[in-house]
Amino acid sequence: MNILLAMIPAFFWGTTYAMTQLTLPDWPALLLGALRALPAGLILLAIKPSLPNKADWSILIKLGAINIAIFFSLIFIMALTLPSAISGIGMISVPVFAMLFHWIVSKKRPNLLQAISGAILIGLAWMLFDPRSISLNPIGLVAMLAAISCIIIGSTMTKALGSRIHWWTILTWQLIIGGGLLLIATGIQALIAPEQYINVVSQFSLTNSFGISWIILLNTVLGYSMYVWLLQRMSVVDFTFGGIANPIAGIVCGLVLMGESYTPNQYLLMSGMILASIAPTLIQLLRQRIITSNAVKIK
Repeated sequence: MNILLAMIPAFFWGTTYAMTQLTLPDWPALLLGALRALPAGLILLAIKPSLPNKADWSILIKLGAINIAIFFSLIFIMALTLPSAISGIGMISVPVFAMLFHWIVSKKRPNLLQAISGAILIGLAWMLFDPRSISLNPIGLVAMLAAISCIIIGSTMTKALGSRIHWWTILTWQLIIGGGLLLIATGIQALIAPEQYINVVSQFSLTNSFGISWIILLNTVLGYSMYVWLLQRMSVVDFTFGGIANPIAGIVCGLVLMGESYTPNQYLLMSGMILASIAPTLIQLLRQRIITSNAVKIK
């Protein structure tokens, strides 16, 4: 049941790309990031007020900058420059980069199954993103790689904080701090290049309002609240398996909302990448279930 619940935030995160292209196509990425982060953080603060200790502000500012300000900006750059399906599929390569990061930095070697799955994922991604078969915006691809780096660094920092700061405080204040930084950056950009912001205000519509509400309430408040709530009640392995809903949402929303279409071979490559990304988690999950079942039978 928890795995099904874990698919809910993953699904909403996967809708970000198509929903942005459909309802907020000409909005600045900095503004979108600020609107996603700051209101969501303030809503969470109103639901359950919390205040970090004085000694924790420094690390929370760094976390808010990496996990929220930079990451959200990059996500919306991807949403505005890459097809929804490609963005969703590309982000499932996070475990491979995380594996390489921890191997290099922490000297933690991946096991054989992780290495094989990672190699397959890289090979499939190489074929899918081959410029001879599909034309992609290089700015969006660079933003994708940078966003993956933010996830890895931010997750490592968050895990280290888990033992000394309550998870709700981390979630709330990284959204508020990151949103505040984005608001400042948005103000500076609006002063330098006001035309795009003037267009946003003058052409504001119900469609824009729907898109903003979706991103704030479902993608962020609901998605991140369920994320931290579920991590207290299930293993990381189980939660990771629920993440399969993210790329599937990107593909389906791209097809239904944006009319994206690909060749059968490209859809096959996407399916292969999804399976390769969850294979180690699925096998580990099955092993745990078998061990638990055998232990029950012995008793």
